Amino acid sequence: MIEIQDVSKRFRGSAGETEVLKGVSLSIRAGEIFGIIGRSGAGKSTLVRCINLLERPTSGKVLVNGRDITGLSVTELRKARQGIGMIFQLFNLLSSRTVFENVAFPLELAGYSKADIKATVEPLLDLVGLADKRDAYPAQLSGGQKQRVGIARALASKPSVLLCDEATSALDPETTKSILALLQDINAKLGLTIVLITHEMQVIKEICHRVAVLDQGRVVEQGPVFDIFTAPRTEITRSFVRDLVDRELPAGLQARMSAQTDGNPVLRIIFTGPSANSPVISDVVRRFAVSMNILQAHVDYIQGAPYGNIVVEAQGAEADIQAVTDYIRGIDLRVEVLGHVPGHV
Repeated sequence: MIEIQDVSKRFRGSAGETEVLKGVSLSIRAGEIFGIIGRSGAGKSTLVRCINLLERPTSGKVLVNGRDITGLSVTELRKARQGIGMIFQLFNLLSSRTVFENVAFPLELAGYSKADIKATVEPLLDLVGLADKRDAYPAQLSGGQKQRVGIARALASKPSVLLCDEATSALDPETTKSILALLQDINAKLGLTIVLITHEMQVIKEICHRVAVLDQGRVVEQGPVFDIFTAPRTEITRSFVRDLVDRELPAGLQARMSAQTDGNPVLRIIFTGPSANSPVISDVVRRFAVSMNILQAHVDYIQGAPYGNIVVEAQGAEADIQAVTDYIRGIDLRVEVLGHVPGHV
């Protein structure tokens, strides 16, 4: 669907030339929700603007539906962009036009008749839940409603691709969830390919199928969302997922561990897939001369698959605890020693 091939982008400024994108290559499949995440300045907004050539790459190619759009004429590009919708962080609505008129605007520019505009816009207002706001003006809408107008407007030309540049960054958490649910619904109903740019891993976790991590203009990691969350390979990715899946240890436990160089080991055991539903702790206690004191536990769901994270204090002889960690790794679970706590705890 979308092939980004060795794309680089450089900008010239008073301080000289800055390379924002450095040989980025991505393959985005038809009908998927693909996330691109990175910190501020990573180049993610520049990358998404290269997909519809609002920014022209300095080098490399962008193919949409097998067509190299970097080689199109101005007229051809204008037509190709009709198949690529885009929504923005700040909505970009026309304050003097009603909700209906804002959604209709790109169709008016394309020369559609009033009857065709009505036949297109009214179902879109139903789709985004704004049929009752048809004649309202942007100033009368909440932030979430404004973004729904932006989504409807982006869908007016019946695109096959929807680009979302930080589309939820200006919204509160509850409204963000409703907009993400709407995008998920649109993806399912229309088979639309969605490319979602964000700096929030929770957004990626909520609706994306696959994700690419961008750092200083390069893709440092990419893959299915479940794999990226549960087995990140780079420090930048680990920093993104840590708060969501590894859960910070309670302050009291951290204090006891930092002051202790020996004693009972504190283990973090990671359960993924079917193993998240297995009674591993009780199995270990039955099999080995080791007790397990549960200090923290959490089970989450990522793309519908369970991910369990449990922190335990292991009590027993050193050889028996080593046998336990070997056993756990042998059944394809991950385990790490976080530190130690005094033996009497």
